[in-house]
Amino acid sequence: MRILFINPVGTTAFDADTARILAQARRPDTEVDVISLPDDRPRHLEYHAYEAMVVGDIVRIVHRSASRYDGFVIGCFYDVGLREAREVSGGAVVTAPCQSALVFASQLGNTFSILVGRRKWMPRMRDNVRAYGYEHALASMRPLDLGVHDFQADHQRTCDRLLTEGRRAVEEDGAEVLILGCTAEYGFYATVQRELGVPVIDAVLAPFKLAELLAETATRLGWAPSRKGGSEAPPPEEMQAWGVA
Repeated sequence: MRILFINPVGTTAFDADTARILAQARRPDTEVDVISLPDDRPRHLEYHAYEAMVVGDIVRIVHRSASRYDGFVIGCFYDVGLREAREVSGGAVVTAPCQSALVFASQLGNTFSILVGRRKWMPRMRDNVRAYGYEHALASMRPLDLGVHDFQADHQRTCDRLLTEGRRAVEEDGAEVLILGCTAEYGFYATVQRELGVPVIDAVLAPFKLAELLAETATRLGWAPSRKGGSEAPPPEEMQAWGVA
């Protein structure tokens, strides 16, 4: 199977690391490509205005590449453009970090906490948790006071913040599972998991592994994306006329 991981930002800063991580985690029969957006797009999506700027890019990439891939991953924990991309993905599955992480967390414990970069992010993420139906299991959101491009700048500082807030989430808030609430928080889950003794869900790996599973079940069991009701795709002639196709 083939999966395309889309970093929906105008920088390639995360592409090489993402490709390396996915190459180590992929199934033997999975091929993975990693891309980012043109460099005139925002370098991060910490603001809702920036999200709005990249949704069209995500939709066009997914629609135009749907015949070549079995699955797509949108690499932003806001799950930006997820519903829109699913609408135009043809037979390919589309996943994103927040929803995927919640699926895994719900199978591994009764409660979870999300370790987010900044307080600014929390209302948007809480809205997603509520919309996906997992708010009852949310023990807390713990801010790390780090932006998207801070996580990989000083690994020791990031690890210290994750361990401090993760320990508080477990011991004070009652979290049984921790979720790393940004795809740029990669490379730390195993250390935090080992030190704190709870499952720690990585925001790069969760949507990728779910995409692999869904792509396999689409092929073997016929569980491909529905195109009825709210999942109906736009008319092809409209997509062609309006520059989506």
